[in-house]
Amino acid sequence: MADQPRARRDSLIGLLLPLADRSLLLPNVAVAELIDYQPGTGRDTTRPWDLGQIIWRDQPLTLLNFEAACGAPSVLGERARIVVLNALGDSGRRFIALLIQGIPRSCRLDAQLSYVDVPLAPLELAAVQVGETVAHVPDLEGLERLLDSLQP
Repeated sequence: MADQPRARRDSLIGLLLPLADRSLLLPNVAVAELIDYQPGTGRDTTRPWDLGQIIWRDQPLTLLNFEAACGAPSVLGERARIVVLNALGDSGRRFIALLIQGIPRSCRLDAQLSYVDVPLAPLELAAVQVGETVAHVPDLEGLERLLDSLQP
């Protein structure tokens, strides 16, 4: 029993975010909210990852397609949702809207997390084994820099 509180400190709850061709792994505190899909407006057709602006809690957010930002085709499945992430950087941006392809799944992560040697996309930091799933850790600061590139 004495070891139980220590075990809690050595683990955290993660979320597996389903995409069309992979799953992303983030700590649950990175996610502000999961919302129903809504099409973005004012899409920039020169950037396939820019799906336009959505309104979330009375503020405009650029909807980003992770696969397209990594050079893969953009997919909009029938289970599409939007996950609103808490921003990390100092750009003044507070949130990032990311297209996902279903409902996130929670998982417990601990110090025994195993890294997997697979090719990584430009906006991925690592790949890890989570149960039966190989999950990719996104570069959230890289996503913010990508969104900053939209600023004039």
